Amino acid sequence: MLIKFTDVVELIRSARIDALKSVNKYLIDLYWSIGEHVSNKVVSEGWGKNIVSELSDFIRTQEPNIKGFSQQNIWRMKQFYEAYKDFPNLSTLLREISWSSNLHIISKTKSIEEKEFYLRLSIKSRFSVRELERQIDSALFERNILTEAKLSTVLREIHPQANNYFKDTYILDFLNLAEEHTEFQLKKGIVNNLKTFLMEIGKDFTFVGEEYPLQVGSKDFYVDLLFYHRELCCLVAFELKIDDFKPEYLGKLNFYLEALDRDVKKAHEKPTVGILLCKSKENDIVEYALSRSLSPALVAEYNTKLIDKKLLERKLKEFYENAEDRNQNEL
Repeated sequence: MLIKFTDVVELIRSARIDALKSVNKYLIDLYWSIGEHVSNKVVSEGWGKNIVSELSDFIRTQEPNIKGFSQQNIWRMKQFYEAYKDFPNLSTLLREISWSSNLHIISKTKSIEEKEFYLRLSIKSRFSVRELERQIDSALFERNILTEAKLSTVLREIHPQANNYFKDTYILDFLNLAEEHTEFQLKKGIVNNLKTFLMEIGKDFTFVGEEYPLQVGSKDFYVDLLFYHRELCCLVAFELKIDDFKPEYLGKLNFYLEALDRDVKKAHEKPTVGILLCKSKENDIVEYALSRSLSPALVAEYNTKLIDKKLLERKLKEFYENAEDRNQNEL
């Protein structure tokens, strides 16, 4: 009998979600309009802190039950409007995330390209404010532009958009590992902080198990960490290494991928992807090793501390300058 009522409950839940989205959209529209009004008054009538403070007090006396219109927040509305007023193509995106998420983006990013990157990422991954803050603090935008995941040719062929789902470097600062640590400590740290690890690798990943058992012939083997990627419709095996990448590591990973495809993968799923997660890697060696690989695999590295964001910003500036020089030379 209860099963007959589930469709009604789903209607209620769906309506609630739609209502919340509508409220958020109208709220962002309101903040945008206030920001535009204050911005124009600053230019035309020289509004400053005192007048905005008076405006905040006036709102409080007229609408005592409404929160969110402090002097500081009104200035943020002005900043919000001025950050995007010349980019109407982003208008829809702004209204799909919360005001708190919008504030994090405008206060912690610099270029409009970076803002758009995190807007789209927040919407696609449905990040909470905390999750968004972590991605910005870990300099995901800079890392995404400066480094590209090292993928095998087969992986690119099976999943042409693989670079959108896998990273060249994963930031594991939340594990609080010592500089010298064991593979066991690395693996246990990941499992014990699985929610944060999933946040780092991507929300489309679901956890299958650690030390996942495989039996080939009379021998038992164990995959360090096994996940499933919902968008790519495939298993993803992580092999963890606490040292520099070595070409022979790929042989073991390829063996695991073959066993997973033969004995674990379901008929409707795509071939299993393998990720060698190493403490460090030399890109030339990785490129040589992957060039002849017949498996959908990639090699990435992990950092146990946040990368210096200012350093990455400098590198990004150099990247853009070099790209501009190349374009001018081609002309």
